[in-house]
Order: sequence, then C-alpha cells, then structure tokens
Amino acid sequence: MSSNHLPCVSVGMAVYNCAATVDAAVRSIANQAFSDWELLLIDDGSMDGTADLARSHPDPRIRVFSDQLHQGQAARLNQAIEMARGKFFARMDGDDVSYPERLALQVEYLESHPEIDLLGGGLLVFGRDGHVLGTRESRVAHEQICRRPWAGFHLAHPTWLGRIGWFRKHLYRSEADPNQDQDMLLRSYENSRFAAIPEIVLGYREENLSLRKMLVGRRYFVRSAIREALHRRKYLMGLGTVVEHTLKGLIECLAMGTGLDYSVLRHRAAPADEVTVRRWKQVWEEVQAERRAYGAFSCAGSIAD
Repeated sequence: MSSNHLPCVSVGMAVYNCAATVDAAVRSIANQAFSDWELLLIDDGSMDGTADLARSHPDPRIRVFSDQLHQGQAARLNQAIEMARGKFFARMDGDDVSYPERLALQVEYLESHPEIDLLGGGLLVFGRDGHVLGTRESRVAHEQICRRPWAGFHLAHPTWLGRIGWFRKHLYRSEADPNQDQDMLLRSYENSRFAAIPEIVLGYREENLSLRKMLVGRRYFVRSAIREALHRRKYLMGLGTVVEHTLKGLIECLAMGTGLDYSVLRHRAAPADEVTVRRWKQVWEEVQAERRAYGAFSCAGSIAD
C-alpha cells in the first residue's frame, strides 16, 4: 500500500499504562476483515512501556505517538482526530477487543445511510481471562438513543464509528473527563443523527466494578447536563438530571456496599446466550493465540506489577 494512500477508517486509541492488555487490542484491529484502516495509537504518558510494546508491531498501518506527557483521554482523542486521514473515525480502547467484522459492518452501514453521523453497536462484557460477564445492546435508532437525554445516551463509546467531519465539529472537552462521550452526545444530539447496529462488534473489559468510577461519571454528566440546560434554558432537564443520577448513584452504592454487584446492577450486562459465548471464545482465542505465536508483545519485563 502506497504511503500516499488515504485510509477509509482512522482508529483512534488513547492509551495509558495498558502494557498488559494493549497487545490484544491492537491485534484485534490487525485482524479486521476490512483492511483499509490506520490505527492512531496515542500514548498518554504511560510508565509501563505501553508505547514500546505497540511500536514492536510490524504493521505499517499502525502509527504510534508518544511525548511522555499525561494530558487525559479527551485531549488525546482530539489529537487522534486531528491526525486522522480517514473518511471515518472509530474509537478503540487499549484494554478492549474488536470483533474481526466490526469495521466492515459499521462502514457498510454508514456508506448506505449517509444521513447518520455517528454509529455504535452491541458489546460483550468480559472479565479476567476473557470470562464472559454478559452483553449490552445499544438502542438502534436516533429517537431511542436520545429518548431521555437528561438520563444519558445508550450508545456505547468504545463502539463508536462516525464521520470525521462530525468529530472535528464537536470534539471532546477535557473538562468533561471521564464522561467526555456523554458530554459530546449531549452537546450535539439535537443537530446530529445517531444509530447503532444490533450486532456485537466489541468485547469490553470490565474486570472490576468501581463504585468511585461510576459515581464520578455520574457527577460529571450531571455537570454537563446542567451546563447545557442553562445554555438552552431547559431548566426542567437540568433538574431531572440531578434527580435521576442521584437515585441511580444511591442504588449503585447499595449494590456495591452489600456485595451484590451484578446481581443488583443487572442493567449493566444482560446474560449472553450460548452462540454469543461461543463466538466470543473464538475472537478471544484468536488474539491470544497470535500473541503466543508471534511474540511481538511478549515483553513481560516491561509490564508493571
């Protein structure tokens, strides 16, 4: 492929201390059935050798950037958006695993639906050693995704693939970290069109439930929603956000405090059927087997304990 070739899809991966997981994430992109992509891996000041591990992959479509600074995910994703050469921009985290058909399915959908700006998909939630915890489905139509904006948008951030012009128009806001995706949707939903495909396109790693992470995410969403409510003079929306997320936060505190976790938080992941589990095992084994066979990322000495 010519160095002057402009890829169809730019995949933005902002990583921070992901040495233990970045190999599987990168390999899942390298395994895509759709081959016209570039991977922009932006290291956010990792201290565990993440960037060096990523650079050891020989695929010329993988571009690694590292300046040893820690600026946060929003700033790094904006950096990837600025560098992107593709018609479409896709999200990817350094601890998740994309299904091989992901880019092909999402690009095909966007090509045949020019009115859609941003597309998501279903995801499978997995824990340690690839153990399946369940699945999460995104609402497929814009009206469903945006039905209750004050409560949040059902469009899983790690599954996003959209038009690069839409990303450059809206960008992420660093002050919204770590809830920058919901903030972006909240700012843009009235003048954009969202959708999702029902197929599972990504394995989302959730080895531990973090109450602090959940509560911080809710706090930042509430702050974004209040800002937008005041700007648009939709004061009831702002009040509804405070009430909704306060109640949900209390339920999460109760669940985590009593040790019930997923038993109470069933909305986080629905049970996966046998076919779904079997397919995931194939995807998981492919990225693990290639790691063992190729050994490009087997630099265990650089992985922090």
